[in-house]
Amino acid sequence: MSIIRIGMDTSKHVFQLHGVDEREQSVLHRRLGRKEVERFFAKLPPTQIGLEACGAAHYWARLLRRLGHQAVLLPPQYIKPYVKRGKNDAIDAAAICEAMSRPGMRFVPVKSATQQAALMLLKSRELLVKQRTMLVNAMRSHAAEFGVIAPKGVAKAVELRQRAQAAAEDVPALAVEMLALLASQVAAIEARLKAIEARLIAWHKEDPVSRCLATQPGIGPIGAVRFALKVTDAGAFGSGRHFAAWLGLTPKEHATGGRARPGRISRQGDQTLRRLLVLGATTVIRFARPGRTSAWLMQLLARRPKKLAAVALANKMARIVWAMMVSGELYRRPQPA
Repeated sequence: MSIIRIGMDTSKHVFQLHGVDEREQSVLHRRLGRKEVERFFAKLPPTQIGLEACGAAHYWARLLRRLGHQAVLLPPQYIKPYVKRGKNDAIDAAAICEAMSRPGMRFVPVKSATQQAALMLLKSRELLVKQRTMLVNAMRSHAAEFGVIAPKGVAKAVELRQRAQAAAEDVPALAVEMLALLASQVAAIEARLKAIEARLIAWHKEDPVSRCLATQPGIGPIGAVRFALKVTDAGAFGSGRHFAAWLGLTPKEHATGGRARPGRISRQGDQTLRRLLVLGATTVIRFARPGRTSAWLMQLLARRPKKLAAVALANKMARIVWAMMVSGELYRRPQPA
């Protein structure tokens, strides 16, 4: 039996394999436990193994590559069309095996352990920011029940607590105590965020790609680090438009009979990267002034709403990001209007 390709459907404890030979005939149908995976593939001759790009997939791909196999990751949306009928582990493994055989299939670059550890900094920061927002919103809503209000913003959380203490006649001592507890949680999260952001800035200063991307207006150090870590191989995209389409910033296409009807942006791809570009474009538009802003953007703002112009500018920024990552050149500022 000569196996040329294996599709592996992964989960927390159960791993389903589907392998084919040179004649594309199914020759392997096996279910493994988590502890059996490494032993099984260590005895198998080097072959091509496909996995769905999901949780822990990068770890298994690195492990299989260390064992001498050619491990590739496939996007889930590209596997779904090959699922013939029903839904179980064996069908999913067969679909992975079939999808990876297509000549035009696109694969997800396997991240190193160092890159995934750095991505944990970004994800931990996102989680802490959400928790901080939840705490501040809880403080504002609880204090409003006693007629105590303060301006919006994380910086006003301390002022809200002070106002509650000042209104001792209307606010019970227990409520003041609970507000102090929530405020202490906000302060603790603020300290953790500062430590994480300091490490991200240090990473940004050491990474040449991140420093290069930060020269473009609308992209700060944190956004540059995210692009550098998530887009490990910009050369895998054929052009800047392909990269913008991967981020979901290009219009949906509906063409039939030679007539094309572009719609709204697809919003597919990495939501965080797309949001960073749109927010950065919004900031650039906010400070756009004749004489120091590109003629293209000023003409766009003259005939289109600002929100629509922000998406169009984000699309252009994505293409510039791709060009900078491929060529290594710094941002070249266009001629102002």
